[in-house]
Amino acid sequence: MSLLRPWRLFAAARGCSVRGLGPGPAPSSWDFPVRSGRSPRPLLPPHPPRPGSPGSPRAASLRAAPPGLPAAPGLPPHPPLPRSRPILSVPPPGAPPIPLPAAPAAQAFPPPPQAGPPPPPPRPRPFHAGPWLWSSAPSKDALVKLRRRTGYSFVNCKKALEACGGDLKQAESWLHKQAQKEGWSRAAKLHGRKTKEGLIGLLQDGNATVLVEVNCETDFVSRNLKFQQLVQQVALGTLLHCQNLKDQLSTYSKGFLNSSELSELPAGPEKEGCLKDQLALAIGKLGENMTLKRAAWVKVPAGFYVGSYVHGAMHSSSLHNLELGKYGALVVCETSERKASLEDLGRRLGQHVVGMAPLSVGSLDDEPGGEAETKMLSQPYLLDPSITLGQYVQPQGVSVVDFVRFECGEGEEAAETE
Repeated sequence: MSLLRPWRLFAAARGCSVRGLGPGPAPSSWDFPVRSGRSPRPLLPPHPPRPGSPGSPRAASLRAAPPGLPAAPGLPPHPPLPRSRPILSVPPPGAPPIPLPAAPAAQAFPPPPQAGPPPPPPRPRPFHAGPWLWSSAPSKDALVKLRRRTGYSFVNCKKALEACGGDLKQAESWLHKQAQKEGWSRAAKLHGRKTKEGLIGLLQDGNATVLVEVNCETDFVSRNLKFQQLVQQVALGTLLHCQNLKDQLSTYSKGFLNSSELSELPAGPEKEGCLKDQLALAIGKLGENMTLKRAAWVKVPAGFYVGSYVHGAMHSSSLHNLELGKYGALVVCETSERKASLEDLGRRLGQHVVGMAPLSVGSLDDEPGGEAETKMLSQPYLLDPSITLGQYVQPQGVSVVDFVRFECGEGEEAAETE
């Protein structure tokens, strides 16, 4: 019985009977069993009803009738809820129509002002046009022709034609001048950078043969066609210089040109300026430092022959008879009669000079060994080391007189070694 005491207290507080757990009269203090020797405890006050229970005012308000209907008997009417907007009610059938509010009266506007004289037109702004604006645009044919002649971009060709009024010759000269200015400025910036790479150029015409060396920074530029065209222009300038020398030849003549002398040579009949101007143009186009290193020319009369060889020769249809490579040699031979085999013989002698790098010609009486190893005729023949070069040449009826050997970048390597 002691275990059921809390439930009895809960039921008494809620106003329910213990057995049915339903509503009933509140029990008295004598309804609960009391242990012997203890006084009965007073009952707890009844618990207030929860909201929503049958006796709460909230439940009474929920059971109230809506506005406009009679309230339920025994309950007060529900107060109307405040509304911010009126509720539109539909009139019942047969009711008169609801009158609509009258529209507001139209607002009277003042009369428009009387029309006066029209305002003056706006004053045009001054516009200053240069000659390149009022001149006619260059035609497409003129652009294509100038592009093929000079090789410059269409943008530069268009600027040249607009500046010169469409004249091709003036536009071409204008382009060369602008390119030279840009080339000289870039050459001044790149001056002092090492030029270890480059090409050796060999050009032969009649009784004159030239050998030139032009250097650049990288091997990639040396394979560029524009750089090879520069080498061709240098070789042509040296060849013209050699041919313009008026002298009566009884024997062969040989000459050398250093960098400064080579730069002052004219570029040729079809080019304006000197070779140094062409060098500036190439620097401006390719963006690398370049130098005109040196040149050698040989001119022979009748009874002499110049054998030539270029190692790793590159031929191009646009370069005509020019041979390009990293090594080059000229061998001057004296012969009593012209033979068909002289060209092949001169090529083999040039191969020997390139491969063995002699310092002098020597004589047939020199014995091999010692200092004779630097002499050409006493050296072992490159293609047949069992004999000397003199022993190979003597049966051919040819005597070697002189030679010239160029190696690309050999001066730069010697300067670095020092």
